[in-house]
Amino acid sequence: MPIPGLIFFGPTGSGKTELLEKLFGGGGGAEIVSADSMQVYRGLDIGTAKPNPALRERLPHHLIDIRNPDEQFTVGDFVMDADVSCKEIAGRGALPVISGGTGFYLKTFVLGLPETPPSDPRIRQELKTELSVRGAEALYAELQSLDPLSAERIHINDAYRLIRALEVCRLSGRPRSSFAVRGFKAPGGASRPEYTFLLIGLERNREDLYRRIDERCARMFREGLPEEVQNLFAAGYTPKHPGLRAIGYREFFEETQPGVYRLNPHREAVQALIARNSRRYAKRQITFFASLPEVFWVSAYTDPVKRIEERLARFSAFRGVGRLPPHPDDDQKPKIG
Repeated sequence: MPIPGLIFFGPTGSGKTELLEKLFGGGGGAEIVSADSMQVYRGLDIGTAKPNPALRERLPHHLIDIRNPDEQFTVGDFVMDADVSCKEIAGRGALPVISGGTGFYLKTFVLGLPETPPSDPRIRQELKTELSVRGAEALYAELQSLDPLSAERIHINDAYRLIRALEVCRLSGRPRSSFAVRGFKAPGGASRPEYTFLLIGLERNREDLYRRIDERCARMFREGLPEEVQNLFAAGYTPKHPGLRAIGYREFFEETQPGVYRLNPHREAVQALIARNSRRYAKRQITFFASLPEVFWVSAYTDPVKRIEERLARFSAFRGVGRLPPHPDDDQKPKIG
């Protein structure tokens, strides 16, 4: 029998965590699988807005604090780890709720991993040699020419993903981004038959969302974000490492010479930069989420808890889960949406 999965998403600052707490924090028979590419990193707590320990005690969360800041965590890692978590959650009779703001993780989880060519050790070694001889700037310029879409998604210092993208280009003669999944299957035909998905998106108007982002950024500074970054820097972590490339962390660093960093002492300027970058990121998220079909959109202003509970009750796969009651429309069995 397919595993039911609630895919719940919204842009940064939209209120996803608060809403999940209202829905399931009182013992609602659910567990959260975090779809946040930065909450996987240990020590990055304030800047990634991790749910607090009290909430995680009442409402179990998975895929948080599973990597050190210098370790890679790819979309493939996410899909594999999320699969394991969802199966374990369903085995306990609870509802897997895959939630976060990393849209590429969510879309790939629903659709499955694209079938890119397998790695070629010879080409990979050639690229590693080129990286050491020509430098990251030259390889990144090559990727921008061959696959500008992948270049937008990859940081110049992310050697693993940079090499992989160029490896795919050289192996296949096609851009790495061309292997991305092109869309959802038709209604009633899930692209991953082992699951039954319901996609719910949380909406806020731009003005309100940006205000919330600015307020959250100010709150993070009051709660000790600069000190958190100082501790990470003292431990040897810089934007050379995957975890410190996240918005909310990389803005603290100044590169005095290639590969050498110091912390910016002007906290007000850093806070303003983080808020600006967060607003821009939210705008990109909204654009990405709008491209997902078969989403049940919920406004943050029209009793979203009630609307989501009603939608879940109509989604027959969720009958008997937690506090969600059966619904008279149980003969409806949507696969997605």
